[in-house]
Amino acid sequence: MDIRRIHTPVMLERCVELLAPALQHDGAILVDATLGMGGHSEAFLERLPHIRLIGLDRDTDALRIAGERLARFGDRVTLVHTVYDAIGTHAEGASGILFDLGVSSLQLDEAERGFAYAKDAPLDMRMDQSSGITAAEVLATYSEGQLRRIFERYGEEKLAGRYARAIIAARQSAPLERSGRLVEVLQEATPAAVARAGHPAKRVFQALRIEVNRELNVLADAIPAAMDALVLGGRIVVMSYQSLEDRLVKQAFSAASASTAPAGLPVELPEHAPRFKTLTKGAELADEEERAANPRAIPVRLRAAERVRDDQRSAAR
Repeated sequence: MDIRRIHTPVMLERCVELLAPALQHDGAILVDATLGMGGHSEAFLERLPHIRLIGLDRDTDALRIAGERLARFGDRVTLVHTVYDAIGTHAEGASGILFDLGVSSLQLDEAERGFAYAKDAPLDMRMDQSSGITAAEVLATYSEGQLRRIFERYGEEKLAGRYARAIIAARQSAPLERSGRLVEVLQEATPAAVARAGHPAKRVFQALRIEVNRELNVLADAIPAAMDALVLGGRIVVMSYQSLEDRLVKQAFSAASASTAPAGLPVELPEHAPRFKTLTKGAELADEEERAANPRAIPVRLRAAERVRDDQRSAAR
């Protein structure tokens, strides 16, 4: 498999531009919290020969491929099999942290993983295939109310109730174990006018993937932990691919870059000053050239922040 052919790192140049200023000293640590196949990490290791990399991923296939790709960098690279909400354990003292969220190129391109509604495959959807519940098990065991809730919350699906009822009815005759069968059930339950507006399975598949991998719960814990782990002057870059992810990142960055001084205080005391400053004006998009060359860059939303104040915990170490 030609990794470079199937995996084009999204917004690579912008990621380097934002993170490199924090990685100029010898031994600077970059944590790639979503290593994938190592495209972003490889570029940083090539361009900044004095840095060390800690790469995290829950997908054992991704770790294997990235390990082969980055082997030439020797002991500058440490790879860890973990979910990224454990980042606080691995990123302490980091000068740069990168998150490239969502489903990876590897997971999308391997049909048997069940992530893509356009390819018939077993309904797995686990990013870590060594543990956890599969999408097929969710469809087999969740109640109508539970299915409706995840389709509404994680897919922002207006037909959530209709689709939940259709799935409950369909599984009475046979379990929904393959993506192709689930797509059929959803298509049959979709009014013709709605079907013309877009593929009916898109939001349901997104919701199932988020539920199976606990993506939003993990992200809500991971971003604050990553920010806490950064050294003074350290930077964090997060790329999101759907609004629910981006909203969590925006909230975390906004809270950390706001003063905590009580209203009406005439002078802001140092302990109330913001811990971070944002480096992007809102969420940045990939430019038109990249969006045309790499369709996976189309939905990306990039945010970045820099640590500008130590808190009391850091100062005490």
